[in-house]
Amino acid sequence: MTTSAADPGPEDGTDPKRWHDRRSWHRPRSPGRKALQLCGQVADALRALLPGLADEVLQNLSVLSVEPAPNTGRLLVTVAAPATADVTDRRTAAGHLTRAIGRIRSEVASAVHRRRAPELTFAVV
Repeated sequence: MTTSAADPGPEDGTDPKRWHDRRSWHRPRSPGRKALQLCGQVADALRALLPGLADEVLQNLSVLSVEPAPNTGRLLVTVAAPATADVTDRRTAAGHLTRAIGRIRSEVASAVHRRRAPELTFAVV
């Protein structure tokens, strides 16, 4: 019995108040499996949607990544302009995305089965 009590544990040598501190429970965590699955579905939907839009600027954009920002209620979509695009073209693409956000979000909502469609924010690189 004394040998098992003599073995050091992970909490030995620490303040017991810190061991039960709840502030450490609310640290930001990496996205879970379901969040990553949703991001993949949204990315697939956008890759199918953008080339089919009537706007020529949006047809030339390619989806690089979709990430939760900060959770799955809002997603950050990173899109790439063509390699020949300069800063003005990127600003133009951002403006076109802002104007078409309603249509894009409704198409994503129909492709992804959730009670509420996630809010989309775009970053053009």
